[in-house]
Amino acid sequence: MNVVVDTNVASIRRVTTVADVLAAGDLFDEPVRPDWAARFLGEAGHHILLAYVAATPVGMVTGVETTHPDKGTEMFLYELAVADGHRRLGIGRALTEALAELARKRGCYGMWVLTERADEPAMATYRSTTPTTESDHTMFAWTFDT
Repeated sequence: MNVVVDTNVASIRRVTTVADVLAAGDLFDEPVRPDWAARFLGEAGHHILLAYVAATPVGMVTGVETTHPDKGTEMFLYELAVADGHRRLGIGRALTEALAELARKRGCYGMWVLTERADEPAMATYRSTTPTTESDHTMFAWTFDT
């Protein structure tokens, strides 16, 4: 999928190899571990889309399909990142829309993301894709020793 973002053309594609994920390692919060990348990619319903300008990865979004017995399957937008120098050009919006399109094609009834209200760039990006709902929720987290 090619999209025009600002004056650049970005190519967005779903990646399926650890090598592709490693090549986009600067887009992730922490160093990519090949074993974790392989596990993520090996799970049905786990998706990584990368945006490229020329051959350079400049953005990524990860999505995880979750299925519940009484609700069906929805897409959880797990993480979105755009490289410095490529922000505010529409790449984040294009990646979010591409993941939503993949979710539709895979039969998901919806997609959701959780972000902090104080993260203004994330809020603006997600709002630009015209979600149907915005709500105030509290997240609880558990951390386990591994």
